[in-house]
Amino acid sequence: MMSLTGIRPRTLDEDDVARSPRTFRILGAIWALMIFNTLATQGVSALIPIPRPVTQVLTMSAVGIAFALALILNPRLKIRPSAFLVLLSLLLVASFASSVRMESGFGSLFRCARLGLFVGTLWLISPWMNGSIWFVRQHIRVLTVLLVSVAVGLVISPGLAMPELNDGRLTGVLWPLTPTQIGQYAAIVAGLAMLLWINRLTDARSVVMVTGPAIVLLVLTHTRTATLGLVSGLVVAMLSMWLTSGRARKAFAWGIAVAGIGAVLLGPLLQTWVLRGQDAENFGNLTGRAKVWERLLSAPRTWFEEIFGTGLSNKSFDGLPIDNSWLAVYHEQGYLGATIVVLFLVTVVVVAIARPPSPGRACALFLITYCLAASYTEAGLGDASPYLLHLAVAAGLLAGTPQRTVSR
Repeated sequence: MMSLTGIRPRTLDEDDVARSPRTFRILGAIWALMIFNTLATQGVSALIPIPRPVTQVLTMSAVGIAFALALILNPRLKIRPSAFLVLLSLLLVASFASSVRMESGFGSLFRCARLGLFVGTLWLISPWMNGSIWFVRQHIRVLTVLLVSVAVGLVISPGLAMPELNDGRLTGVLWPLTPTQIGQYAAIVAGLAMLLWINRLTDARSVVMVTGPAIVLLVLTHTRTATLGLVSGLVVAMLSMWLTSGRARKAFAWGIAVAGIGAVLLGPLLQTWVLRGQDAENFGNLTGRAKVWERLLSAPRTWFEEIFGTGLSNKSFDGLPIDNSWLAVYHEQGYLGATIVVLFLVTVVVVAIARPPSPGRACALFLITYCLAASYTEAGLGDASPYLLHLAVAAGLLAGTPQRTVSR
């Protein structure tokens, strides 16, 4: 029987795992550590209060352990050519150039070191990122574990998990996960699981067991960005399979029908969910984000700051979160960093469009579309983050010889 965490019989992935179980166990641990490294360490109250310095040490040390494991796995330093990773390496150089002046404090160089280990680990595991669906499954596994921890926290302490202080939005209480993080993980898990089912890489029962709870958690977070990313990503992915997959056409038609009926029957409820109790002004300026953006763009900058930025920081301006990937990159890495980000996004988009229809291409397009949609109200494209891991999975899926979508 197929499952979300297993590989279909007679696929390259399963043969590799059977021949090298130790290799794939290490790869799984590396990927889990990479995701753990990108978790937030502030913003919500945990059930068992953990001092922020402790959570920072745990998350920051994770990428160092991942790098060490990658060296053990690849001692001869063999790498797979990757335009995405080359451009990511250039972004690291640009980040160091902007951070060496330490305008944002000593933490800038620390963040550069973290980004260096992050990029170095991706280079070391690049030989295994060769178009295999295995990394999609591992991505789902690790993110599902995080969502399970959120669900357990909700059961144990619903009042703390959905505090009135946070407008009743779901947060993580076993580990301090914010609503936006939970929404992002839930959307990615739900979207990738659906695409595996559409491509007959998992069965219906498995996808329902994973997608159903993920959608519920997404709804409880009231995260509009993640919802938009999920919908837009699935639309693009299914359209990419339109001519080759009958199941994709049926799923798209059913999705349109359900969305239409839901809009008619649940219109007022959906409007309430989208507004989250905000007035027109607060909704219009994106919960205050637009005001921060205006202040950032109007602030005086030297020519060096225009080109190279002020150095890696905590993605804030005047103590307020920037919450926009493009403005965060402009602020921290200048026009040079923004240009590099545009280049690696254009690279993965062009390669994805040029590839023939396949399960890997559909999953890659979903991840790319999600990251593009989320970049407007979330920061992360210029530093070690879940968004760069999503794009790394997408780039890896586009690197090998694809398996064509089955038309049925």
